[in-house]
Amino acid sequence: MSDVVLPQATTHLRVDPGLFVRDAEDGQGATLDLVVQAMHCAGCLRRVERNVGELPGIQSVRANLSTKRVVVRWDPEKLKPAQIVDKLSSIGFEAVPFNPRLLGALDEREGKSLLRALGVAGFAAANVMLLSVAVWWGLISDMEPETRALFYWISALIALPAIAYSARPFYRSAYNALRKRQMNMDVPISLAITLATGMSIVQTIVNARHVYFDASITLLFFLLIGRYLDVQARNRACSAAQNLLGLRAMAATLVEADGSHRSVPVESLEPGMIVAIAAGQRIPADGVVSIGVSDIDTSLVTGESVPEPVKVGAKVFAGTLNISGPLTVTVTARDENSLLSEIVRLMETAEQGRSAYIRVADRAARIYAPSVHVLAAVTVALWLFLDAGIVTAVANAIAVLIVTCPCALGLAVPVVQVVATGRLLRLGVLVKAADGLERLAEVDTIVFDKTGTLTLGQLQLANASSVAPADIALGAALARESRHPLSRALVEHAASMSLPVLTEPREEPGQGLEGRLGAQVIRLGNRDWVGAGDVTLDAHAGSELWLRRGDDAPVCFRFTDILRPDAVATVNALKSRGFAVELLSGDREPAVRAAADILGLPNWRAAARPDAKIARLKELADQGRKVLMVGDGLNDAPALRAAHVSASPASAADISQTAADFIFQGAKLGPLIEAIDVARKSRRLVFENFGLAIAYNCIAVPLAMAGFVTPLVAAIAMSTSSITVTLNSLRLNRRDEKAARL
Repeated sequence: MSDVVLPQATTHLRVDPGLFVRDAEDGQGATLDLVVQAMHCAGCLRRVERNVGELPGIQSVRANLSTKRVVVRWDPEKLKPAQIVDKLSSIGFEAVPFNPRLLGALDEREGKSLLRALGVAGFAAANVMLLSVAVWWGLISDMEPETRALFYWISALIALPAIAYSARPFYRSAYNALRKRQMNMDVPISLAITLATGMSIVQTIVNARHVYFDASITLLFFLLIGRYLDVQARNRACSAAQNLLGLRAMAATLVEADGSHRSVPVESLEPGMIVAIAAGQRIPADGVVSIGVSDIDTSLVTGESVPEPVKVGAKVFAGTLNISGPLTVTVTARDENSLLSEIVRLMETAEQGRSAYIRVADRAARIYAPSVHVLAAVTVALWLFLDAGIVTAVANAIAVLIVTCPCALGLAVPVVQVVATGRLLRLGVLVKAADGLERLAEVDTIVFDKTGTLTLGQLQLANASSVAPADIALGAALARESRHPLSRALVEHAASMSLPVLTEPREEPGQGLEGRLGAQVIRLGNRDWVGAGDVTLDAHAGSELWLRRGDDAPVCFRFTDILRPDAVATVNALKSRGFAVELLSGDREPAVRAAADILGLPNWRAAARPDAKIARLKELADQGRKVLMVGDGLNDAPALRAAHVSASPASAADISQTAADFIFQGAKLGPLIEAIDVARKSRRLVFENFGLAIAYNCIAVPLAMAGFVTPLVAAIAMSTSSITVTLNSLRLNRRDEKAARL
């Protein structure tokens, strides 16, 4: 079995891909994640999936164009992992086992390489264009042939090294495709650059009136801009799972049989081992509390801001944060089987599923590349048949290759996205995903999380009017000794009050606080801590905090998370437009039911963990629904990835913002409706742009084949088509201004 050689810019190690194989989730077969850097278009993706899928024992192959990842599932008894890597290599795609740190290094290396090429091409294009302008003016003002020849040779000295260096990404891609008898969009681009450069050299040698170094290097410059921006977008797409992995503890404090402690990597933890976790540390592995009482920040699992008290026998999960007291935990699952790892896998699976979304431009590329070459070959043959000479035949063929450059086709989507993104930015909506607008335009179902999404995620004292101000001040005096969210909410409510001074304050992890006011013992915490277990109150959907002064009757503080100011209006507006709206929350049933009743949502689910949210979204997708998922918690990240399109408030956890396609700012939900409207208008403009690009080619190509278009005019026409597409895209802003006047 052969090893995989990792890129030299990253490491010099040889890695056995078998070390990265994991069992399939259902136990049937094995799974291997690979990174394939050379995938640049839909044709590359199809070749990877088709060729690997032909190997014996392959059960499934999923390639992701944006993240350059390939997930292969196969029968290990019929196939070795190295054979999969070798197959990819044989069709021109070098692959390495997936590793978040390695992937980041590869993308960083590619980005820097493209940026260097872009800088060289831009410098050369600017200088060659200056010389070309002088020559063009000289053709009118009778420039001496010797002076023109000097300018051409200077242009050659600038352009040739720049083209040789900067065109390497396209030449490598075209070479790999041709070597395997395949076509992609880089082949005609490489051919046009090569022919234009070669013709320019010949024309310079014979001191002809026209050379085309400017067209070659300028075209290359703009193509590199697009390729560099693509790499940057992929870096953002990959960061969600990588950031989530950053929540994992790197080491654990293992408790030996003799009671001694030693630090070990979390990967070495096995079920049955005992670990010690200090306050402020993250839980290193899934397990059960064996010693201690504390509060755990479980927002990773539930998405809720209120910490969960834990004691002996309670389950804890890797990645959650131990807030208030030391714990001793018995490990119940290995690192790769932890809940955190499961959430990461859910995100990766959802992200891989997006490879099924094929953009219109990529579908058009199936016809574009072979058609361009056929037309160029026909042009050469036609003019040779007419005895026009090889120079005229090749010049006309170059014109065909340049005039049919896919710049207008490639700009049809991104220019609309830029205009739409600017409009949404003015509305307080940030667009993160390159294809988010396309997917948002298809939405027919909206699923909301509750806490921090439909609500503001800010706890407020709900029963202040029924509690004596003195009790509020006393509770706040003790609460300011704690960082618990309920305590902070009580202190914030009493900010303008004069608080008594308590002595001997202490916090009992997982229970509450205790202090003294003179001779009286003051307790603030849960029902059992203050001895209010036999007190019966009306049902309440929010959270509770109890206060007891000595032997006096306990006092209950009730907290609620208020809805966003326009939550009801937004939900009603969405329903009136025909959207199906659901509430899917990890919060307790009473709180979710209360919010659903206020919002008028009959379809709601409570206590939904990440896998349950994924299952519901899959159920809706199987029904043919296009779902917009709106959530803010860490537990929402897999659902945000799995949904057709997703959005998060600006107040969301960082990982949720990274996983979401859109981020809306401010306290209102209304911008989501505006975003849907803009997305639908953008889709119409995209198809109009495709129509303009097609019409342009239908007119320009016959003229180029007929010899009415020189390579220089072809370059101008190509630029004109791009400008036309851009101007059409700007109509989205003009519509916005017209609507504002109305």
